[in-house]
Amino acid sequence: MTVEFEHGGPIDKIRTVTYIGAGMMGCVNSLVAAVSGYSVVLHDASADVLATATARQEGVGAYMVGIGYCTPEALAAGLGRVTRTPELGDALAGADLVSESIYEDRETKRSVFRQVDELAAPDTIITTNTSTLMVSDLEDAVERGDCFAALHSHLGAPLYDIVGGPRTSTETINTLRRFVESLGGTPMVLRKEHPGYVFNSMNGQVMRVAVQLVLDRRATVEDVDRAWMTARSAPMGPFAMMDLFGLDLMLDSWSAPATDAHNKALRERVVPFLTEFVEAGHLGQKSGSGFYNYPEPAYQQPGFAEAEPPSQSASDALLGALITAALTIEINGVADRADIDAAWCAATGQIVGPFGILERLGVDVFIAILDEPRATRLVTAEIADAVRPHLVGGSLRSEPSTRCTR
Repeated sequence: MTVEFEHGGPIDKIRTVTYIGAGMMGCVNSLVAAVSGYSVVLHDASADVLATATARQEGVGAYMVGIGYCTPEALAAGLGRVTRTPELGDALAGADLVSESIYEDRETKRSVFRQVDELAAPDTIITTNTSTLMVSDLEDAVERGDCFAALHSHLGAPLYDIVGGPRTSTETINTLRRFVESLGGTPMVLRKEHPGYVFNSMNGQVMRVAVQLVLDRRATVEDVDRAWMTARSAPMGPFAMMDLFGLDLMLDSWSAPATDAHNKALRERVVPFLTEFVEAGHLGQKSGSGFYNYPEPAYQQPGFAEAEPPSQSASDALLGALITAALTIEINGVADRADIDAAWCAATGQIVGPFGILERLGVDVFIAILDEPRATRLVTAEIADAVRPHLVGGSLRSEPSTRCTR
């Protein structure tokens, strides 16, 4: 039995949504909007890419029906609301909202936004679905800064990050929040821009520590995933998540210039490690092999998590990465702890976020855990030193429970 998600229907200020980029992100997001009652235009400059969009959306739609996001009838109606065109001017005619999901290149995106700004109606809201760039990298490419923001989605999860730029109006942010809610999604409005938004920033640190554990030969891939799955009652661990995202995308992310000496040194080890997989064609789930073999990976087999005792040191290191990342986000004023926990729960399907975990664990116990990863450089000294006063100062001890609502 499946439970249908609640969709609010189109909101008053948005009726037609144009999606630029017919890759997986564009196809998924446009179909979600169409199923939720919006008229959708899907645009891609490549006729070849656009030609595959229908089949891709039909495949995604079957999954959406399977998880109870919509009924078969709603899917059929949604597919009927999607128009596809290679002409940007045609795609923007009548658009109330534009969502961009093209290649992660700053100048390419800026060029597209300049064209959209020129061709779209003056009150059309323009958004970017970028995962790696900041709003400040892009927003000055358009004149309508008050109607420009990041609207970042997460494949397979209802979480949407909303980030305004220095000129974005409160009205635009509120409209985007209501739009996300109408899709049955969870809006995460950041107080200011932050690399990786909220969930990706936390999850990225968990995956960084996971890779370092393996590179340091402190644990195997299976040890790390087993430790995470056992500790968090999760269906997959960090390496399985990397397979899901695609090891080629992980390599692209790691290939970006490092911002500090610690990450630079780790990057010099991680890039060759991932390159070996990518050059062999082991890209993860989409190629049939990565850290695991698909379609029946070992981590999905009965008894995987119980096959070996979970590594306590790996579990502690991963937990240290998650909670320090969450603390860093709060300390930097990006979001409060309730929203941070809500973002984690919306993206993972878990019922307790990092601050809820910290509350259950206890500050003193976590400080003891933090000392071990810090000594082995899994959590940098700079990060540990930054969060320690926040912990020792007692501000977390008096806070009410931060359990996620579902």
